[in-house]
Amino acid sequence: MSDKAPWITCRPELKVLDCTVRDGGLVNDHQFSDEFVRALYHACVEAGIDYMEIGYKNSPRLFPPERFGPWRHCHEDDLWRVVGDHDPERTGLKLAAMADAGKSDWQTQIVPADQSPLSMIRVAFYAHQVSEAVEMIHHAHELGYETTANLMAVSILTEEEIDTVLESIAPTPASTMVIVDSFGHLYREQIDRLYKQYTRALRDSGKEIGIHAHNNQQLAFANTIEAIILGCNRVDATLYGFGRGAGNCHTELLLGFLRNPKFKLRPLIEAIQHHLLPLRQRLDWGPSIPYNLTGQLNQHPRSAIEWREGATPDDFLGFYDQLLAEI
Repeated sequence: MSDKAPWITCRPELKVLDCTVRDGGLVNDHQFSDEFVRALYHACVEAGIDYMEIGYKNSPRLFPPERFGPWRHCHEDDLWRVVGDHDPERTGLKLAAMADAGKSDWQTQIVPADQSPLSMIRVAFYAHQVSEAVEMIHHAHELGYETTANLMAVSILTEEEIDTVLESIAPTPASTMVIVDSFGHLYREQIDRLYKQYTRALRDSGKEIGIHAHNNQQLAFANTIEAIILGCNRVDATLYGFGRGAGNCHTELLLGFLRNPKFKLRPLIEAIQHHLLPLRQRLDWGPSIPYNLTGQLNQHPRSAIEWREGATPDDFLGFYDQLLAEI
């Protein structure tokens, strides 16, 4: 790839995955109406998005339906009800779901691809779960799905731990290995180092490198751009940054940065105005001081989420003192 301003030309091989429903659903236990999910599906189709991650394939035993909405489980009946006669050849949009190691009944929950509107299963896992992740990837691939490997919380791992995971993932049929900044802790220099490390380990595997950035330090968009400039061809984002805690790289910003004429921004702005803005009246997400702090200190944002849901969400000093005491 040329070093001469690679961000000002179109890279047709670069694919965008919108994970608004999946990641945003962590804010409200995936309690979305059919109308909401259907509207975002049509917005992704009209905008020329390549993949839409419509939810999780996680266990109803661990995430009971009486508390969690259908997009935590993505049963095929619920999927077909919302996307109708979805055909990726006709729409240009492929549907994906995420299956978490340790949280999914993947041996029985994932049906053959020809019985589902899903085209991709994204396997998410922590480093200690890599053996199960490898099994999951092979299983989903054998059922006819494209697969990805999403190593979470990479910012707390040593280079040796990351290399061990990459060595295990390299022989699998996963099409993509995703750099996941779960805590929104990474800076540009760390994105550079990780991209080079992933590329070096996977050079002979034929895999693409992906990026999934969180916005705790308001660097999700910047870090995604950096990964793209380095050569990353699989990028994640959410509409209006909708996602747990500080949220994610904004899809509308990302499409504004890319030079591919197939992408259309207006359908996304319309979806934000009519469907995301109303959610902002009752749900809390996006950068704030508590999320900034957990990002800087490389901590899981759960403590900031709990503080934001408590009686004094804007007592930033109180949260700062509590966080330091816990660390």
